[in-house]
Amino acid sequence: MDVKTIRILLADDHPVVREGLITMLGREPSFQVVGEAKDGFEAVQKAKELKPDVILMDLRMPRVDGVEAITQIVDAEPSSQIIILTTYSDDEYIFKGIAAGAKAYLLKDSPRDDLFAAIRAVSHGESLIQPVIASKLIHRFAEMSRQTDGQDSLSDRELEVLRLMAIGSANKEIASHLSITNSTVKTHIANIFQKLNVTDRTEAVTESLKRGIIKL
Repeated sequence: MDVKTIRILLADDHPVVREGLITMLGREPSFQVVGEAKDGFEAVQKAKELKPDVILMDLRMPRVDGVEAITQIVDAEPSSQIIILTTYSDDEYIFKGIAAGAKAYLLKDSPRDDLFAAIRAVSHGESLIQPVIASKLIHRFAEMSRQTDGQDSLSDRELEVLRLMAIGSANKEIASHLSITNSTVKTHIANIFQKLNVTDRTEAVTESLKRGIIKL
């Protein structure tokens, strides 16, 4: 039975990396490298032109980075499955890459068999995330869940106190504005610190702004 050839596009700004991948992938009869791109902009153009089955995408590239390229390719050529192949294992890169639409995330020091398995998997519409990457994703989702829980758990009164803190109101001013005692204000602030996992007013305001709990 004939094995379907998987057509692959390489996107990496380092020529030596592309040459090494071409040599490695050339050892597998069912793989065919149909094109190369030296940056994200070129990757998007060649994805539209060549319509590859699989794209191996680096993240840090000039002109257009990998995450933006993935976003554009998923929109223009959804049948092309994308594998992130990078040296970066930073949680933020992993999350952004997967969120943009990549189906697999591998580090460049991964064994050849892992790369080949990922190419075959995504070409069949499956996803493949290495255990070390999966653990980082799980950690990130748990962190996001905690942040959401923190926002949801703030009471209406605590949100009022937080907003007044954000504009620089002192405890006495908050108490007067909300018609509550100074002691009650301190209790609300202590609860806010605990729920946001912070230790002072500046940190509480900064964290709440970052999470979108309040806006200035």
